[in-house]
Amino acid sequence: QTVRWHIELQPWASPTPSLNYEASRFLKYISTSQISCEHMNLNSLKGYSGAAKKPWSICLDERFSLIHRIRRKQCRLYSLGLGNDDNQFELSMANSGCEVHRFDPSIKSAHIQEGRHLWYHRLSIDWRDPNPAIAAHKLHSSTKKLGTVLNEFGHQKIDVLKADVESAEWKILENLILEDVVEQIGQLVFEVHIHWPGFEVSGNDSTVVRYWYSLLRELELKDFRLFHTYKDLSKPQMFLKKEAFNASSCYTLSWVNTRWK
Repeated sequence: QTVRWHIELQPWASPTPSLNYEASRFLKYISTSQISCEHMNLNSLKGYSGAAKKPWSICLDERFSLIHRIRRKQCRLYSLGLGNDDNQFELSMANSGCEVHRFDPSIKSAHIQEGRHLWYHRLSIDWRDPNPAIAAHKLHSSTKKLGTVLNEFGHQKIDVLKADVESAEWKILENLILEDVVEQIGQLVFEVHIHWPGFEVSGNDSTVVRYWYSLLRELELKDFRLFHTYKDLSKPQMFLKKEAFNASSCYTLSWVNTRWK
């Protein structure tokens, strides 16, 4: 199997590169469900209490594996965060019997177990592993790629990957696609930020939006289907530093891997 270094970029949305065309294609894409999901909240699960501050929507329809794995107490959630105190969703999943691992570099100890099913790890999930030969990277030894963590933990699969990583999501998603790690994941719930290109995403505005769109199309090629979009109206209504396109700076997108068993 050959290693891919770059994702395939989709053709431009218009004959000549144009931010207007790229933005409207991208925003239409993230706002259009590709598959319907009837049961999306945890209220239907026993042990669930309270509402999360944000709707982290997962698909609990019978035709997908997640609800069956929750019932058998065999599900696993990885949550990637950065100092966020809203862990209601993680607690709910742990209360449902899921094995929950929350990765956050701001946690005080390397590994903390809270209750039977919830672990906190002082680790930042990144799109590259630190290079031990570079002195500056030694400071970031608690930074690892998701594939590396899965190998170290001995985990073959993640039922749900939730990510709220403040604009690192684009490069992390790219890494998951390029290394085929995404195929080990049942559902993705990602907060995406579009008020600026994101960490280490370069190019002019239309190039950036084409890259974002191409990444999401790669997910579709891997049999992921978007089933829910939450547009966060509490955040600044910005698109690449412009008040334009009736866009929020922040969306929470939920996909299900339709091939996952």
